[in-house]
Amino acid sequence: MHELSIAQSIVEMVQQHVPPSDWDRVVAVRLKVGVLSGVVSDSLEFSFQAITSDTSFRRARLEIESIPFRIQCNACQTTTVSESGFAVCSQCGSVETKILSGSELHVSEIELEEPEEKKP
Repeated sequence: MHELSIAQSIVEMVQQHVPPSDWDRVVAVRLKVGVLSGVVSDSLEFSFQAITSDTSFRRARLEIESIPFRIQCNACQTTTVSESGFAVCSQCGSVETKILSGSELHVSEIELEEPEEKKP
């Protein structure tokens, strides 16, 4: 279950980019996950919750955006979404294609709760 190590890496990334004094204000971590990345979203969410349940990040949730596998044909310039993961142009059959998306796995945004205003 490599989702557990991915979840741990996500927590470490958040710790690197958010000051420790604001860790308890993290409410969402947004991810872009390509359909061919090999990540099982439900397992990743479960692992993230298990890792963060007794930490400053316990209120944080993962919001996962699934990114389709898209290719662009070098021969006819057609952009195609491929459900199968084959990099063959559906228009002309060329195998001379460029992968545009579908294998990514990255944090796109970290959302923090607004700080409470101090009353005079």
